[in-house]
Amino acid sequence: MKNEITYTQQGDYLLPDLVLPEQPKVEIGIWGKRHERYIKQYHKIRYFNMLTSCILTAYLANIDKEATEMYDKLVQQFARHEGVTEQLKADNQMLWVQKMNNIRNRVTEIVYKDLIYV
Repeated sequence: MKNEITYTQQGDYLLPDLVLPEQPKVEIGIWGKRHERYIKQYHKIRYFNMLTSCILTAYLANIDKEATEMYDKLVQQFARHEGVTEQLKADNQMLWVQKMNNIRNRVTEIVYKDLIYV
């Protein structure tokens, strides 16, 4: 098996034609995309090392899964702890929305701090 390297002329230079192997198509949710944006901007070496070693997609999918699970679990725990129930939703819908928005905002900040912006 012989591997031949091909080159492309770019001005005065010959650059090798490098192609990454095919990676499986994985849907990356909002948490994974936010983490990708963060590491691409603030941790460039880590980002490009994972990209070129073909582990970036799996890593981001894992981060997305962990963050989603953490978010859902914490929202349920906070709501239970603060007494935000379906009965409250039926009795006073605006108060329920206010409390749930507050809980979701706090949980989002926790997920950002613990998983996304690290």
